[in-house]
Amino acid sequence: MKAMRAMDIEARTGSGYPEPFRSRVLPREKRALGDAFGLSRIGANLTTLPPGVESSMRHWHDREDELVYVLEGEIVLRSDSGEEVIGPGMVVGFRAGDRDAHQFVNRSDRPASYLEISNRDEQDRAGYPDVDMACSRDEQGRYRFTHRDGTPY
Repeated sequence: MKAMRAMDIEARTGSGYPEPFRSRVLPREKRALGDAFGLSRIGANLTTLPPGVESSMRHWHDREDELVYVLEGEIVLRSDSGEEVIGPGMVVGFRAGDRDAHQFVNRSDRPASYLEISNRDEQDRAGYPDVDMACSRDEQGRYRFTHRDGTPY
């Protein structure tokens, strides 16, 4: 496998979230860097978050660790501890099973780019404490979003 430019990898601009959450995270761009090389145990995304857009709903994972490294621009990290502005060269990590939910919001006037790196676990579940949503994976490994009581969207 040869090296490639990250920006040459096609960007995903959609979201698996159901409404009313989907529109809050669009039009973000995610380039699946690990997928381009066939990696199956780690995921790595180059994410670009336009001004005024949220990265996700505030969430936590029960089986996946996450690491985020900011490349350019500024984003606001929202967690149970409050809010913190993070910028280029800053890194933050989230341990699997830690219920301190997190989210990024771009409140600046220019796009922000960051790397998201995590392990891939087919049994992972995500919790969303601020909204009525839960996430798990189906038999094919696709994300499945439900209400907290398990009823589908």
